[in-house]
Amino acid sequence: MRFWDASAVVPLLIKEPTYPALSTLLESDSTLVVWWGTLVECTSALARREREGTLAAPDATSAFDRLHQLAERWAEILPSSAVRNLAQRILRTHTLRAADSLQLAAAIVASEHSPRSLEFVCLDAQLTNAASREGFLIPKLV
Repeated sequence: MRFWDASAVVPLLIKEPTYPALSTLLESDSTLVVWWGTLVECTSALARREREGTLAAPDATSAFDRLHQLAERWAEILPSSAVRNLAQRILRTHTLRAADSLQLAAAIVASEHSPRSLEFVCLDAQLTNAASREGFLIPKLV
C-alpha cells in the first residue's frame, strides 16, 4: 500500500515524463491511498493547464475521465480532528503550505502513526523531504 500525493497522481492522468515510473508503481500495487482533498487538487491542476493552453480540451476531458476512474477505486483519508491536529504540528515542524501539511497528516493517519509501514509517493521535493523526515519510505522513481 502506498500513499499518493496529488503531485504524483496528475502525471498518471496526462502522461507527463514521470508517467512510466509512476505507472510501474501503480501496477505493482494498485491500492491508492489519498487525502480527501486530492480530487480537488488534481482537478485544479488539470483545469489550470487547460486554461493556460498547455492541455488541449479533448486531452483535458480524457484526463478528467481518468481522474474519476481512479477516484472510484482509491481509498480516501477523510477530514478529522486527528488530521487537523497533525497538520498543525507539521506546519510548526516543516516548511510546508497548509494543503501539503494536510497531505502529510493524512499519510500519517493512513500509516496508523507508523510512517515506516507506508511508502509516500510524491513529486514535490519539499513535501517529499518532510515525509522522509517523518519516517516515510520514499520510492525511487527511475
